[in-house]
Formats: sequence, C-alpha cells, structure tokens
Amino acid sequence: MDTEARKFAALVKEIRRQLALSQEDLARRLGVSYATVNRWENGQSKPSKLARAQFDAFCEKMSSEGKLVLPEEGRG
Repeated sequence: MDTEARKFAALVKEIRRQLALSQEDLARRLGVSYATVNRWENGQSKPSKLARAQFDAFCEKMSSEGKLVLPEEGRG
C-alpha cells in the first residue's frame, strides 16, 4: 500500500469515527457499495475521481455543519 492509499484509508476511518457511521452507513451516504468503503479503508483500492469528489463534498458538508473536524492532511 502506498503512502497516498494509507493516508486515504486513515482519513476514511477517522471520518467514520467522528460521525459514528458504519462502513455501510458511509457507503449509503456516498452512493457507493459497502465493499467499496471497505476496500478504501483496507488500502485495497483508491476512489475514482468521481467517488473522491463525492467523498470530499460529503466531508465539506459535514464540516460546515459542525459535525466533523477534518485533519489537515485530509483537506484539499
């Protein structure tokens, strides 16, 4: 697993922890499968550009609502 994949896996786990979401709950909110979120967290795959955009938009929305504090390296 490369550094980028590790960082993204850690970010997904942290987002779920802060929002108290299961992998299935996060998948439902992003419009992807549970298996996709599971593979992201285990570093087995990286999100497509569209999925990453959806993930980033979700994180920004949760952050703007005060429900999430994004780690510095997860921004951008």
